Amino acid sequence: MEAIIAGSCTEVSEVFAAERDPARIREFFSCLFTPSEVREFSLRWALVNEMLAGKTQREIARRYGMSLCKITRGSRELKRENSPFRRMIEMHNELQKRRTGKNGKN
Repeated sequence: MEAIIAGSCTEVSEVFAAERDPARIREFFSCLFTPSEVREFSLRWALVNEMLAGKTQREIARRYGMSLCKITRGSRELKRENSPFRRMIEMHNELQKRRTGKNGKN
């Protein structure tokens, strides 16, 4: 069973890496996940962005109505060496800079 799960996770990851249209991925999310699950992972993404922007865990907890435990998990992930979450956030930030022309190119 674990091999099936690992293989399926790899397949989905490969499809996400190949798909260049965020709308299609979001549409897929709405098929694959419940609205509650989409909300949860979207909030997790938002809270990690807030942490990287310098907000305190308590500020984030108040803003999003989340427990400190959930926020602490995100904080620990960001502190990990070579954090995949940090890499994805940094990639997102770089994409945003390119879109808005903040890196001097457009």
